[in-house]
Amino acid sequence: MEIVYPDPIQSFRFLIKVDGDETVSAAFTGCSGIRMEVETLQARSGSDLRGVRDYMPVLTRYEPVTLRRGVVGDYDFLDWIFAASAREYTGPSGKDLRRTLEIITLNDLGKPGVIWTLKDALPIGYEVAELDGSRSEVLTESLTLAYTGIRRRAEKRTQGGP
Repeated sequence: MEIVYPDPIQSFRFLIKVDGDETVSAAFTGCSGIRMEVETLQARSGSDLRGVRDYMPVLTRYEPVTLRRGVVGDYDFLDWIFAASAREYTGPSGKDLRRTLEIITLNDLGKPGVIWTLKDALPIGYEVAELDGSRSEVLTESLTLAYTGIRRRAEKRTQGGP
């Protein structure tokens, strides 16, 4: 099942696609910062006669990203989220727990803008907003993902477009 967007939905500004599939698996209104940090060592380069410490990259760390106030409309995507968690008597059940996800930003016209690709994404958190029948709020979900790499690209603008 896929989410169909006949018109841009103003509140959902981030769409999720999985493994290069053209089907939208989920839509969210908020996304925590995508963060990469490179740990370094300082040492003198062997050819440096000045005795200046240089930075050398050692390890890269990617902070988990949380997609907030959204809706998951693809049941295969939802099954993948739950496959990473413990079952009643066993551990995680999924064999392909890591996937490549695209977070697609939408501009004011509902057209794709910047796209971040998360390599080897793994669901590590899932939350349903508070259920309160006395309020008229829409049910939303949040998803937290760990990942091992990022790529950023922007959709090409067409002539006459924004």
